[in-house]
Amino acid sequence: MNRVLKLILEGEALSTAQMAEVLRLDVATVEQELATLKDQGVLLGFRPILNPDYIAEHFVQAVIEVKISPEREGGFDRLANRIAKFDQVRSCYLMSGAYDLLVVITATNLREAAAFVFERLATLHGVVSTATHFMLRAYKEQGYLLAREANTADKPAVSA
Repeated sequence: MNRVLKLILEGEALSTAQMAEVLRLDVATVEQELATLKDQGVLLGFRPILNPDYIAEHFVQAVIEVKISPEREGGFDRLANRIAKFDQVRSCYLMSGAYDLLVVITATNLREAAAFVFERLATLHGVVSTATHFMLRAYKEQGYLLAREANTADKPAVSA
């Protein structure tokens, strides 16, 4: 992976000094507010939004619908938290509808993603079934449009 991109992924968006300058506050105040937000669990981290078209060769993403059997004491939470702790899992949501959990994973290739599903996820006690969908192309990511306009040069003109 590109060194600059890796640094961006592992770093923060702005330094506290930069935030203080923008907000016209002293650095200590900004650091205190950030610490409070982190302590309260409001601020979990800083992540850039990347266009998957430019980094797709480094990983694949899959969305997995998971049906689970709720436990007597823990309901869905205990198993959902267990699933969420896997390194491959990027997001895990309790859902209404045809399945119970929506799990988003990343892997280095299709084989690794499939192995995660059939070796780790599907074998967990309480997992009833899974349905895996591989993401082929992203058009919008966290509010940002990603897709460029389609090339229409090779499409015939519509005439009346």
